[in-house]
Amino acid sequence: MTNRANTFEIRRLAVAKRLLSENPDALFIAGLGATVWDLTAAGDRHSTFPLWGAMGGAAAMGLGLALAQPEKRVIVVTGDGEQLMGLGALATVAVQRPANLSVVVFDNESYGETGMQATHTAAGVDLAGVARAAGFPTIVTAVTEDALDDALAAVSTGKGPVFAWLKVRAEPSPFALPPKDGAWLKDRFRRHLLGPEAVGETA
Repeated sequence: MTNRANTFEIRRLAVAKRLLSENPDALFIAGLGATVWDLTAAGDRHSTFPLWGAMGGAAAMGLGLALAQPEKRVIVVTGDGEQLMGLGALATVAVQRPANLSVVVFDNESYGETGMQATHTAAGVDLAGVARAAGFPTIVTAVTEDALDDALAAVSTGKGPVFAWLKVRAEPSPFALPPKDGAWLKDRFRRHLLGPEAVGETA
């Protein structure tokens, strides 16, 4: 059976590159799997915290970070499978209403980590509809390249929480991996955000 996501116009790596280049001062949370590879291939940086595991936790982690750092734009980049596992977090995000948070879902209608099996979005589950029902004030979608500019502008500057649902082509991501040492990644991120004293170092 042909996967219709194979014909979507939007290419995930190109979007990852734009997100990083258009938001140089933002803090990024990368959901596990392919979105970690996307952001690493697009240009790994200290202001990105990649989730190696904790499936379903990306939006919740982004919420905590956005509340703790209200002057910083926080952008969660995750996949449809990961977000489907964390639907409850969308309700909490909407209730807390952090104006500086954007949740971006790269939806290729597939579980890329386990063999590209179809996710529920391939059967019609509407993640933007879920976010709307939860109470997100800003929701943008893009299925074609023509809609991408407006969607990414909302991610960068829209009053949050912003939910961006991007239908991306089902294709392999470049297998670019950040370090696997979780403690090192945590310290790298804290050092970037809070300075060397946050990890017990002297300036």
